[in-house]
Amino acid sequence: MQPQYKRVLIKLSGEALAGKEGHGLDENVISGVVSQIKAVHDMGVEIALVIGGGNFWRGRQGKQMDRTIADHMGMLATVMNSLAMMDALERSGIPTRVQTALIMTSVAEPYILRKALSHFEKKRVVIMACGTGNPYCSTDTAAAQRACEIQADLLMMAKNVDGIYDSDPKLNPAAKKYGHINYIDIIKNGIKAMDTTAATMCMENNIPVVAFGLNEKDSIIRVVCGEKLGTVIDNN
Repeated sequence: MQPQYKRVLIKLSGEALAGKEGHGLDENVISGVVSQIKAVHDMGVEIALVIGGGNFWRGRQGKQMDRTIADHMGMLATVMNSLAMMDALERSGIPTRVQTALIMTSVAEPYILRKALSHFEKKRVVIMACGTGNPYCSTDTAAAQRACEIQADLLMMAKNVDGIYDSDPKLNPAAKKYGHINYIDIIKNGIKAMDTTAATMCMENNIPVVAFGLNEKDSIIRVVCGEKLGTVIDNN
């Protein structure tokens, strides 16, 4: 199999790393993700990761809390996931760096674009944590922003479902899955696959997205190698 992209950003949901428990970290799930990332890394693809924090905390959980505080707690949750992923990747022999949008130099580097690009040149995986560093912004928005900044060839959104549907497939067995959809329709129709800010950013910078199911066999490898999997989102 041959990769179709030189540099990708993979957005992993925190819930996906929790496995069936729905909370915390499932080491078997992480191991499966790492084995795929290693295969892609060995193909020479440059890899960035943005990991959500929903398996520990989501800002919207704090209904009685100040939104800024709740969102900052969510950013810290992404750091826990990022450190766990870094540990698993490095145990598999993949040099990895965590960069954070909030300054916490005891555990990670600050996010600096030029440093991230230098890591790619040295064949390191870069995990970008703490979202954008700003409240009121989702990790989808962070993934889109970082993908634009590093000029990724593809933004890969690994989800708990196998693509984007016109309604929730868990609630509606007749929900229709899109093989392809453009950004304008995502924004116009309020499709919840990715937030509007993220969709607009990718649209304006012409970054294609593939939304796919993480639990499908070798899904990360298959997407990187150009197989039609999940739902493609672009300007076409």
